[in-house]
Amino acid sequence: MKYYIIAGEASGDLHGSNLIKELAKRDDKMDVRCWGGDKMKAAGGHLVKHFNSLAFMGFAEVLMNLRTIFRNLAFCKKDILAFQPDAIILIDYPGFNIRIAKWAKKNEHLLKGCKIIYYISPQVWAWKENRVKSMKKCIDKMLVILPFEKDYYQFKWNWEVEYVGHPLIEEIEKHRQQNSPEKFSDKPIIALLPGSRKQEILKKLPIMLEASRSFPEYQFIVAKAPGTEESFYQSLLQDFTNVSFVNNKTYDLLLQAKAAIVTSGTATLETALFGVPEMVCYKGSYISYQIGKRLVKVKFISLVNLIMNKAVVKELVQNDFTLPAVKKELTALVNDERYRQQLQTDYTALWNILSTGGPASANAAGIITDCLR
Repeated sequence: MKYYIIAGEASGDLHGSNLIKELAKRDDKMDVRCWGGDKMKAAGGHLVKHFNSLAFMGFAEVLMNLRTIFRNLAFCKKDILAFQPDAIILIDYPGFNIRIAKWAKKNEHLLKGCKIIYYISPQVWAWKENRVKSMKKCIDKMLVILPFEKDYYQFKWNWEVEYVGHPLIEEIEKHRQQNSPEKFSDKPIIALLPGSRKQEILKKLPIMLEASRSFPEYQFIVAKAPGTEESFYQSLLQDFTNVSFVNNKTYDLLLQAKAAIVTSGTATLETALFGVPEMVCYKGSYISYQIGKRLVKVKFISLVNLIMNKAVVKELVQNDFTLPAVKKELTALVNDERYRQQLQTDYTALWNILSTGGPASANAAGIITDCLR
């Protein structure tokens, strides 16, 4: 079978790579063309576009890059028609992928029975809920990774979707079972996860770095974003004696970290599932934040708090993300044993919630191949 898979960020590249591996076990004639990253390429996909050239964070940033986005959409449609896949598999990345799904359904006569499958649902329960009406019409199979999403779609929208479990559970379990990683430092480690895009890194990393000056007994280590050149980090880190970075070793870093400062996104969930006490930060442009504040309907920005439906980890958002606030919270994360123990209790409950229904990649691959038969 021929599969066209589209992921637009680092987490989608990870989950897409595991999906490709599982599809290969079930389909010895698998042919994958994909938008993603190095992991999907290594898994056997022919990489068409790297996510580094696709992702724009924030409403204002998207508006500034509309020409590039529309050019990418036009190229993607042309490439799909030339490839003639049996299935288009869309991984999160809703602004782009929902447009592709609508186009593919409208042009299904040109795609000759191609199935449109969405793996990892857009977070429509948080904002842009009206998308669900059009999604129901253009998506043949929706696969969700959060337990509450199945009930959300079924009872609110009368849409039967498939819950496959959360793919991070299998990924983190697999990593823990591997050999012990190299030791990064003799000092206790604070992990810094400032994001995967330069524009968000430049918003958040400088404050994280300034905080390191108040904790000289710790080694601060930045998780370098895939595809970002080392010189970008070297220029930011050069004035900080107890800060370094690692390349493509985020999970090894989390295995050794005593605490972490993390940008909102999938990394907040990964950090919690590794059991690392963390604070979550977000800072965008003024315009993007003001628009988002009026549109987003959820109480929290971190997946940890959203899934647990309570404030498990501290969130420092926009004007609250300041140097004094970071230093205060980091002091509590490394020194307050009662706080650390409560976090571990909540993290265990989070793991138990997400581990039901898995393994996600194998379940998703099985559903997809059955759908095509």
